[in-house]
Amino acid sequence: MGTGGCPQSKPVLPDPRLLVPEDPEEAAGSLGPPGWPVPAPVPASRAASARWFRTLGVPAVASLVSEGPILALAPERGSGQSADLRPLDILSEAVPAGGLARGMRVFQVQGMRGFQLSASRPRALGFPASRLFIHCDRFPEEFSIIVTLRALRGPAERNEYIFTLMVEESPGVLVGLRYAPDKLHFLFWSQERAGGRQSRVTFPNVSLADSQWHTLILAVSGQSFSLTVDCSIPKDVVLETPFPASLSVRRASFYLGNRRRRKGVFTGLLRQLVLLPGADATPRICRAVNFKVATLSVPGVLQDVPAKPVSNEVLKYPYETDMKVTLGARPRCSKQEKAQFWFNASRRGLYLCNGSTWVSMLEVQHRLDYVEEYQNLATNSETMGIEVFTIPKVGLFAALANRLTPPGSAIYRWTDGKFVHYQNIPTHQAQSWKYFTIGKKIFLAVANFEQNERGQEFSVIYKWSRRKAKFIAYQRIATHSARDWEAFVIEGEAFLAVVNHREGNNHNVDSVIYRWNPRTGLFETNQTIPTSGAYDWEFFTIGPYSFLAVANTFNGTSTKIYSHIYIWLSGSFQLFQSILTFGAADWEVFHIGDRVFLAVANSHSYDSGMPAPSNFYAINSSIYELNITAQMFVKFQDLLTYSALDWEFFSVGDDSFLVVANSFDGFTFSVNSIIYRWQGYEGFVAAHHLPTVGCRDWEAFHTAEGSYLFYSSAKEPLSKVLKLKTT
Repeated sequence: MGTGGCPQSKPVLPDPRLLVPEDPEEAAGSLGPPGWPVPAPVPASRAASARWFRTLGVPAVASLVSEGPILALAPERGSGQSADLRPLDILSEAVPAGGLARGMRVFQVQGMRGFQLSASRPRALGFPASRLFIHCDRFPEEFSIIVTLRALRGPAERNEYIFTLMVEESPGVLVGLRYAPDKLHFLFWSQERAGGRQSRVTFPNVSLADSQWHTLILAVSGQSFSLTVDCSIPKDVVLETPFPASLSVRRASFYLGNRRRRKGVFTGLLRQLVLLPGADATPRICRAVNFKVATLSVPGVLQDVPAKPVSNEVLKYPYETDMKVTLGARPRCSKQEKAQFWFNASRRGLYLCNGSTWVSMLEVQHRLDYVEEYQNLATNSETMGIEVFTIPKVGLFAALANRLTPPGSAIYRWTDGKFVHYQNIPTHQAQSWKYFTIGKKIFLAVANFEQNERGQEFSVIYKWSRRKAKFIAYQRIATHSARDWEAFVIEGEAFLAVVNHREGNNHNVDSVIYRWNPRTGLFETNQTIPTSGAYDWEFFTIGPYSFLAVANTFNGTSTKIYSHIYIWLSGSFQLFQSILTFGAADWEVFHIGDRVFLAVANSHSYDSGMPAPSNFYAINSSIYELNITAQMFVKFQDLLTYSALDWEFFSVGDDSFLVVANSFDGFTFSVNSIIYRWQGYEGFVAAHHLPTVGCRDWEAFHTAEGSYLFYSSAKEPLSKVLKLKTT
C-alpha cells in the first residue's frame, strides 16, 4: 500500500512564521477551514517556538477595534519535503483486501465509523514494518503521526495503547502512543546509551476519554515534540533526549491498539492512523470544516458511503451502530447524542440530533402565529433578571432576581403547567442569577448590587441540596455592585466570571474571572479584566476557540465607549476585538445555520462633553456577524430600540427569532418590546409587538406542552409568561 523511504536530504519543516499577507485574497486563502483560522505550523526549535507563541499574544491584538483586521495567517510557503514523502496509512495496511482482520469490527457512532479492536488476539492486529518502509529500514527522523479516535470513559489509572512499533522478541517499544484519561504519552527507543533505553514524552491535560471523536497531530523533530488536539493551540515539549536520527525498524512490526499483549488494549474506536514523514501535518489536516474528524487518509471500509454491490444485496462491509429512537418529551441533544433520533408524538415529527440541536427530518411544520398571555406572576418586588433551568429528575425552575430586601428573591417550580413559588432566598437588590453544574454538583449564583445589613458587599453561590431539595448557601464572593455572572468550561476546567459595575462612584473597576479548585471545592481568582460600568458577560465558542464578550455601559462621563471581545490564549483571556457601543447592557450570541451572530443591546446615548440628543433612549442596537475572511465580527444590521436591556434568541420550527427588551422611550416605561423574525437576505424583520412595562429580561423555554417566553419588569412587581401559539 504505502511507500516509505529514506529521503536523500534532510526534510525541512514548513516555515513557522505568522505573516500578514498584503493581498486580501491571499489572506483569505490562508485561513484553512471555512470556519476559523488554523494554528500556524509548529516550529522545530525552542526559539522559533517562543516566537510562534508570541505572535498569538496580547501585542498582536491588544489595540484592535472593530474596523481593523484581527489576525491573518500566511499561506503555507513550501514545506520543503521530498516528493516521495507520502503519507503512510498504518491503519489501512492492517486491513486485508476484501475484508477485516480477525479481532476487528466496524462500529458507527455519532455519524462516524471506526474500528473496534479485540483484546483476545493482539498479534492478529499487527503487520511487519517492512510493508510500509519498502526502500529503507529506518524510521523517519522528522515526522507527524495523525490519529482520529473515540476513547471511552474509564478508570482514572487505566492506560491504553493506540499503537506500538516493536522488534520481535523484544519487550521495548521503538515508537508508540499511549493514553490515560487526562494525558498522552509518546514512547520511543533512545539510542543515547549503549543498548538504548525507553524514553517517554508526556503531554498533560489532554482529555481524550470522553466518548467523543478527536483528531490528534503529533509533530516530532529532534528535541521538539508538539501535540495538537482538534486543531487547537499546540502543546509543545522540548526534551534533552532527541528522537533518534537513525532508528532501525528491521524485524519490527506495527501493532494496532496494543503492546503485543492483552493488557492495555485500546477499548475505543480507531478511525485514522497515519505516519507523515518529514513534515508537520497540522496545515494539511486543519483545513477541514470539522476539526475533530479531519482526515489525511482513512481506510475505505470506514468511508462515510460504504461500498455496495450493484444489486440490492447486503453491504460489502457490514457495520454496527448505536443509533436509537427516543420517545416522549424533548430529550437532551449534545455531542453524546449525535446521530440519534427523537420522535415527538405530539407534533408527529422525527428529529435527528446533530450534536447541538434537534434537526427536523419529518414533521408537520409549525409556524409562530401569535403570542398570548399565559400567566401573570406576582413577584416579591420588581424583577431585574430571570434564569430558567432544569434540575435532572426534579423539574423545571425559574429563579427571579428581585430588587427589594426583604423579602429577597424567589425560586419558582413549574407545576401543572404553571410556575408556583418554591423557595425564598435572601438577596440584596439582586440583578441576575446563573445556573451551572460541575460534575454532579448543581449551583445557582446571584449577583447582589447592594451591601447587606452589616455593610458587607457579597454575591453568593448556592448549592442544590438533594437531601433538603432546596438551594443552600455555599460560597460568598466579594463583589462591587455586581450585575451578572457567567459560567463556562474551557479544556475541562470550570470558570465563573462576575461583572462588577462600580465601586462607589468609580465605574472603571476590574471584573473578575474565578477558576474552580477541585481540591478545595471553591472558586478562586484566576484573572481580572478592566471594565467600565459593565452590565453583562457572554461566553461562546467557535471551533476550538473560546471567547468572552463584556458589555461596557458607562465610564463616568460617557456611554459611548468600547465593549470588548476576549479570546482564550495560553491560559488567559486576551483582547480580540473592540466594538463601539452606547450604554451596552447585553450581548447575545446565536447561530443560524453555519453563520455566527452577536447582538448588542444599547440602552442610551449620553456624553457629558457633547450636546444632549433629542432622545437619549431611542437608539440603534446592532447585530454583528462573524466574517471568516476578515476574522472579525462586522456589523450586519441596526434595529431601532428604546433603552434596550436584553436580547433573547429562540426558534419555532425552522424559523428563528430575536426578542428585545425595550424598557423606556424617554417618556414612559410602558413600551412595546418586539419579536423580530429572521427573513434571510432581509435580516430580522419586526413580527410581533408585545406590551411591556419597564421590561428588563427575556427568557425562552420549552415544555412538553409548548414553547414560552418569560419577561421580567423592573418597574412593577409583576412578571409574565407568554405562550407561543403555532399553526
